[in-house]
This record gives sequence, C-alpha cells and structure tokens, in this order.
Amino acid sequence: MNKIQLEKGLLLIVSAPSGAGKTTICKEILKILPHLRFSVSCTTRPPREGEQNGKDYHFISEDEFRNRIAKGEFIEWAENYGYLYGTLKKEIKKFEDKTLDILLDIDPLGAKNLKKNYPDGVFVFILPPSIAILKERLKGRGSEKKDMIKIRLKKAIEEINENKWYDYVIFNDNITAAASVMKAIYIAEKSKRERLKNKINNLFNMPEVK
Repeated sequence: MNKIQLEKGLLLIVSAPSGAGKTTICKEILKILPHLRFSVSCTTRPPREGEQNGKDYHFISEDEFRNRIAKGEFIEWAENYGYLYGTLKKEIKKFEDKTLDILLDIDPLGAKNLKKNYPDGVFVFILPPSIAILKERLKGRGSEKKDMIKIRLKKAIEEINENKWYDYVIFNDNITAAASVMKAIYIAEKSKRERLKNKINNLFNMPEVK
C-alpha cells in the first residue's frame, strides 16, 4: 500500500497600514481558530503596554538582530520607523514540520519579501474604513507624538497602495465582522482543490471495505 501523504500547512499572511487594526484582528482570529498557530516575529522596538516578550514579539537588541541577519536566520526582514522587524526561519519550520497552519502579522515590505519564498501563501490586507478614521485611531493610541502621527499617517497612505498585489482585502469597520471575513477566507482557502490534492489521492490508498 502506498504511504499516506499529508497536506502542507497553510500560511496566512496579514498586513495593514499602521492603525488599521491588524494586530487586534489577528488576536481575534486566533480565538476563533485555536488550531491556527501564530508566528512570533523579532523586533528591535521596545514593547508597548501589555505586550509580552515571546508572545507578541521576540524583543531583541539591534546588535542581536543584525547578527542574526548576518547568519541568515531570517526568512524576511525589513526596517520600519527606525526599528527592525523579521521572521525567523526556525519559527516557520517548527510549524511546517508538523504540517500546521500558520498566521503571520507582518508589514507590506516584509510580506512582499516573504511572497518570494512562499508564493502559495494566502496574503490578506486590512484597510481602515476611511483615512479620517485611520488618523483618529493613530491619535487614540496616546503613545505617539504629533510629529510621529504625521509620519505614520503619511506612510500608512503609501502602504495602502500595496493592497493591489494581495489576494484579499478586508475593510475593518468592525473587529468582529472583519475577523468573520478572515475566517471565511481561511475556510475557503483550506477547501481549494489544489490544497487537497494529497487528501484526494489518499482516497485511492485506503483499504477497501469488505
């Protein structure tokens, strides 16, 4: 009898301009789909209030980050607002080896770099309902100075243009509704014939019922 083949895990990559609510939606979808595994990125920026090292990010020094770049440990990395962000190869591999589905929360530049290595990944872009609401959300954080808000808003508008090469776009009018749309995307992608080829082939490897 032929060996049963396992399906590859699905890679779900989520990006958004700053203030669009990407991180909140990702946390919500992880509650809805508990079997989905979150890939923890590395960053040189300091933790925000409530963030935990090893859960939200691996918070490391710039020297350590650049040392890891030199060693080729990142599958993708990028600089954003003066800080470095990157996805470790081993972080992805530990889930791939178990054929688990992975959720990545990364910016558009990092996502574009990742697409080169994972063209069959599912790329989702989160958009705010409007630029005015995006601006209010950035102000509402309370952790940014006025000049930084202007910089973030300008870059956010530039990043919005990156949506054109993503597979799906979700307007974040409401967190619950946005998470429901992402769940629907996930279910639809998991049901694609191309992703189920092994399972279909396995039908012919199963013992006949006598």
